[in-house]
Amino acid sequence: MIEIKNLRKRYDDGTVALKGINLKINEKVATVIGRNGAGKTTMMRILSTQLLPTSGTAKIKGYDVVKEPERIRRIAVSIPQEAGPLGFLTPMEHLLMYLAARKVPVLEARQDAAKALREIELWDARNTPADMLSGGMKRKIFVAMALASNAEVVFLDEPTTGLDPLSRLEVWSAIKLLDSEMVITTHYMEEAQELSKEVVMIEGGKCVSHGNVASMLKKFNGLVRAETNRPGAKTRYRVGSMGIDYIKKGEALDYIKEGYAIKQITLDDLFVMKGVELES
Repeated sequence: MIEIKNLRKRYDDGTVALKGINLKINEKVATVIGRNGAGKTTMMRILSTQLLPTSGTAKIKGYDVVKEPERIRRIAVSIPQEAGPLGFLTPMEHLLMYLAARKVPVLEARQDAAKALREIELWDARNTPADMLSGGMKRKIFVAMALASNAEVVFLDEPTTGLDPLSRLEVWSAIKLLDSEMVITTHYMEEAQELSKEVVMIEGGKCVSHGNVASMLKKFNGLVRAETNRPGAKTRYRVGSMGIDYIKKGEALDYIKEGYAIKQITLDDLFVMKGVELES
């Protein structure tokens, strides 16, 4: 679906956001994870033809983002992180405006908008101004736009940032209705595990890990995470005041007796390990 070769981006102020990313994404749904400032949004903007790279190439379904942007825009939809609905417009009005901008005929647009709003469970709120909707329902308007567009590829940049847990579940449920190929950026590790099989980890403008969730967590097989805030505790990893060790499950009871909290392994642990190692 997506092939990236030596992709680099240097902004006019000298900031280097991408430092030669090489990547091939094959799964229908892939998630890009990384800390704030890692380069996720820059990469997404380049892939969705909103930003030109400094050098390197990127192709979406065989189309070059620099040489063939119009072809990509016909088959792809991008929902940026900062996207917010116009408060005085209803979900139906948002979809009809969006489909008109994509030059969809009026009758077809009404049919596609109605179908999308029903599928995404916004039909009952179709005529309610966005200002009167919950945070989750507001974000679902944009997922409905992607659904109504029948796009082949959808780019979602941090779709649940700032939402409460219930609203996040609403948006996850809506995203799962999309039949498109998708690339999703997030810094919520549970979101990556919930929505995709293929995960890309970016740190400092570079791809530092790539694979399915199981393969990326293979190094943690048989281990659990032991956490402590005890001053002076000697642990391999430290994040702020918290010390972290990865121990065998059979050792957990001994650590509990020492006041450690024991947690199951998730993608958070890859994030912790890679982040701390790269910083050091």
